[in-house]
Amino acid sequence: MSEVEKTVASASEPTAAMLDALNANGTEALNATAKFVATPEGTALAYGSLVVMALVPIFFGALRSVACSKSKDLGEKAYESGFRNASDMPETITSRDAARFPIIASCTLFGLYLFFKVFSQEYINLLLSVYFFVLGVLALSHTMSPLLSMVFPASIPNKQYQLLFTQGVGEAKEEIINYEFDTNNLVCLLASSVVGVWYVLKKHWIANNLFGLAFALNGVELLHLNNVSTGCILLGGLFVYDIFWVFGTNVMVTVAKSFEAPIKLVFPQDLLEKGLDASNFAMLGLGDIVIPGIFIALLLRFDISLKKNSRTYFYSSFLAYIFGLGLTIVIMHTFKHAQPALLYLVPACVGFPVLVALFKGELTEMFRYEESFEEEVLAKDGPSESLKKEQ
Repeated sequence: MSEVEKTVASASEPTAAMLDALNANGTEALNATAKFVATPEGTALAYGSLVVMALVPIFFGALRSVACSKSKDLGEKAYESGFRNASDMPETITSRDAARFPIIASCTLFGLYLFFKVFSQEYINLLLSVYFFVLGVLALSHTMSPLLSMVFPASIPNKQYQLLFTQGVGEAKEEIINYEFDTNNLVCLLASSVVGVWYVLKKHWIANNLFGLAFALNGVELLHLNNVSTGCILLGGLFVYDIFWVFGTNVMVTVAKSFEAPIKLVFPQDLLEKGLDASNFAMLGLGDIVIPGIFIALLLRFDISLKKNSRTYFYSSFLAYIFGLGLTIVIMHTFKHAQPALLYLVPACVGFPVLVALFKGELTEMFRYEESFEEEVLAKDGPSESLKKEQ
């Protein structure tokens, strides 16, 4: 979801818990909950934490995207890194993909809106919990794996494993699953599963954020724009998408409030008063992190391609993101209305680097920069030397 908004759990309509409180204690309990106003300290802590949490996956995801882009020779290097599977390699977004994405996102968003209107929200969120449990465990495990490999005790043998599932026999045999992993990956998977069970059972905001950060970091790392023009098309299309669905309808806000899944980062504004059981959340959609993040990561790789030992475009776009997100929060807090974050992030993240390129006389070079990734074909006995170039 692409939005930054402040939500109060009881602001729209009573929940079951609130109705129980109303029946037991009269209207005072309900009014006390509905009238809760966050303190300036609590608000500052919540929004400051959201900004920091947004910057972490962008910064480290961009750095990890560089390592992905260097694996163009997908043979031994890619095969020995991470889980050593082709699914861990970057997915390239072309201009055609970028042009279609806002349309696909709009259809998906409106479809979810209709689902929540027609079907029981409880059962939909139950299915989503199972789905995101699996995705979250895998994403968090992939995020943790490089960190754990650096601290994994050398005294413990890091054994290699392979999960192979085939169909047919003889010459007709076809690989369905060929997944390689090691002891380090199993430890990460176990730790991630504990977080997953915690999220499914409690829906705690910390577990939600762990999954959300993992999704965001993996998105920035593994989704690669092939050039700056494609990035402008994608950000421009989602700029219109965000404005329409937030200001033009109530669809975005309705889905964001109904959708119980780790597709947003949250932080309680009443943390100082209620501790970890706080429930009055400020939130930031993962789309507001990943979409600008993959553009910022592209500019980092462009910086490296210039071979000038400088990260001018990366840092300028990174600072532009901080400025745009800060402006979003200020305007939202001033007008007390949900804001489409991309309305402020897109002009900042695109405009700042373009102005820098104009000033340095590198605008043409920036828009001519092109990335292409080679796709590995894995044979039964390892990576094939036959590589297919991805358009």
